Parts: sequence; structure tokens; C-alpha cells
Amino acid sequence: MGKLDDLLKEDLAAVAKRITNISELKKHEGRDVFVRGWVYRQRSSTNLAFVIIRDGTGIVQCAVKSDAPKETWKAATDVFIESVVYAYGMVAKDERAPDGYELRVKEMVVTFKGEAFPIGKDQSTEFLLDVRHLWVRSQTIVNVLKFKAYLMKAAREFLDERGFLEVQPPMFTSSAAEGGSTVFEVKYFGRKAYLSQTAQLYSEAMISGYPLVYAFAPSFRAEPSRTPRHLTEFWQLEPEMAFYDQKMNMQLQGELVEHLSHEMARKHADLLEKFKRDPKDLLAIKGPFEKMSYVKALKELNLKWGDGIGLDEEKVLMKERAQPIFLCGQPKEMRAFYMKLDPEDPRVVLDADLLAPEGIGEIVGGSERVSDYKELVQRLKEQKLKESDYKWYLDLRKYGSVPHSGFGMGSERLCRWMLKLETIRDAIPFPRTMNRLEP
Repeated sequence: MGKLDDLLKEDLAAVAKRITNISELKKHEGRDVFVRGWVYRQRSSTNLAFVIIRDGTGIVQCAVKSDAPKETWKAATDVFIESVVYAYGMVAKDERAPDGYELRVKEMVVTFKGEAFPIGKDQSTEFLLDVRHLWVRSQTIVNVLKFKAYLMKAAREFLDERGFLEVQPPMFTSSAAEGGSTVFEVKYFGRKAYLSQTAQLYSEAMISGYPLVYAFAPSFRAEPSRTPRHLTEFWQLEPEMAFYDQKMNMQLQGELVEHLSHEMARKHADLLEKFKRDPKDLLAIKGPFEKMSYVKALKELNLKWGDGIGLDEEKVLMKERAQPIFLCGQPKEMRAFYMKLDPEDPRVVLDADLLAPEGIGEIVGGSERVSDYKELVQRLKEQKLKESDYKWYLDLRKYGSVPHSGFGMGSERLCRWMLKLETIRDAIPFPRTMNRLEP
């Protein structure tokens, strides 16, 4: 067959050096190049075939004429979606092509044809979840994953530049951090253990060695929730800071969310626009964000003391607001045992949930932590938790305890807000919910 025959005789490392990424094709206008990838779309007529190829960096339209070599014409017309092909041809500008350039093919070969791809147009949500292992190839999910990777890279850079150190918490724990009813119990060499609900408690141990740390790790919550914002396994960015009070904690959160909004709008507007998000929306995010007390929220919502504020209530609070807000000072009975009581109103804790607009709700949750040993013991008793289960955590208050704070930012919820995704399930490759463990 010529050029492709010679190419495919080489080993994969040598081949890789001669392949041009699709995203780089415009730099090679008028020149002959090799490309490879999976068939994304295919259509043909009597005299012309179009094979759209994707390689992860982009997609390109490959135009094949019927007077091409017999093997090339057969490859272009007798191929399935997701077949693997190599093509050789000239890069030409064409406004009708998906990205403004096409490959005018001289040679094409199919190296793996496979079977007819089972996913077509207008498939049900449940079917696409059933074949998620195949659907992750879709441009929609790939673009979400690209965006999420860039987003977390920007978050890491933000914290790194401020002197934070990334740390690695354990995924197996001997006790619950966020409440015993929402933990996944697992067998651990004859002992009872749990999948980690948060990195926080272990990060609190590390701030006495290095005062500013963060973890980006999975969290597991056995919450029987069927909402567009809940997963049983999700990834959180969790900074923890020694010598930070709650005011400093909230300031850092606000600066981080503002920075990420602007960074993604400036550097990745193309991805935002694929999801019909106007980058100007994120450029308009500007702190400091409004702080709303639980008491004030109750008045706005016409609720009474002790009522919970869930997604429906958050939507009402955010209906007329274009900027995120902090919901602060919720009752201690409704919050985790490690949250410090507000000295000005001991009925509530020094906490804050950062609520995003557009019906998304909470994207960040944080608090000042209890730093006093006696207060922490009392909080454990109030929530009927065993002191013995938290012996090591209590030790942190015996040796060099300092005021400290931290927060958790849900990466999937943040992506969902920024990309205007209908559900959080589309912000993670393989979503885990109460009724889905496969694929």
C-alpha cells in the first residue's frame, strides 16, 4: 500500500514519533501527515467517503475519493464506528470540516474493525449508564474530563503558590468522620473498617508537622440519595490550615472559587462554550461573597429553628442571586462533632457552606475545628459517639493543639456548576450511586 505499509512495519514507539496529533493538524496545512485514531462518524456516496477520526486530542474529517487505491476506498467505506484506522494524506483548510481542516487521504488502513458499535442516537440515560465503559469515549464525557483535569490543576497551583503541601490520607479508617449512618463498612483482616468519608481528620494530624496541607482524594458516603448532586463516591479537594480561624477559612475559599472561575474562563473558553456556558458568566464571579446566617435564611424561607436547609431550600435562596453565598452558623445538632461552637452563640457552629447559583447548591463546605480537648470530648458525647473510637484524634488536642480550619470542595459539583451539567453523574467517568455499581 506504500507509506502506511512501511509505517506499520515499525514498532509502536517508532510509529508514535511519526504520527501527528489531530489537535496539531492546522500547523501542517499543505503538508502530508500520518494520523491514527478511532472512527467517530462515517458517511459515503458513490464518489466520496468521509471518515471522521478522533484521537483524544481532537477530531478530523478524512476525505477519501473513489479513485483512491482500492484498499483505501474499501477501508473508508467498509468500517464501523470505533474501528481503529491509520490515514496518510495532506492537511487542507476547509470551513465545512468539524474543526476547519480536513485530511485529504491518499492512503487508509483499518487495523481493527471490530463489531457494530451498540450506541447510536437518542439512547436512554439508563442504557448509557449500562454501557458507560463504552460511553466514556464520547466527546461530551472526554471534554468534561479534560475540563475537570484543568480545573484541579489550577486548584493545585493556587494552593501550591500559597505554600500548601499535598498529602495522602488513608482510604481505610477505623471510625466514621461524618456520621455512622453514612459509612461503607468493609472487612479488614477480620476487623471492621470503613471507607473514608473525608481526608479531614488525618489532615488535621498533619498540620502540626506542616501547617498548610491539602488532599485530593475520593470520599465515600452511603447516602441513599437520588438527586442530581449526590454520588456515593466522589473526589474532594480538602485543604486544612493551622492558625486559621473561620473568617480566614472563608476568605481562602472565596479567593479559590473566584480564581478558578476566572482561570477556566480565560484559558478554557472553548470547552465552556461546548457546554453552552458563556465564559463571561464565570468572569463575573467576584468576591467577597455574601455571608448569610442560618437565622436569616430561616426568615427568607419562612422556616423555624431546627429545620434543615437542603437542595430545594438552597434553590430558593439562590434564585435571585448570581454570585455564590456562604450559608453560615447552622445548629450544632445538625453539624459534625468536630465543628467549633460559636462563642457568641453556642447554639450554632463556626461553619459555612458555599452555595453556587443556578440551582446547584453547595459546592464547598468548611468550618473552624474544635481545638480544645474538653470541648471535643463534650461534642462527641452530645452526638453519642464513642470516645474510644477517636482516641488518636483526641490526642491531637493534647499535644500542641492550635486554632485551625479547613474545607472540602467537591470537584464534581464544581464541574457541574461551571459546565451547566444536568447531573453530577456526567462529571465523573464511572458514577457510583445507591443503585449503580457497574460497570
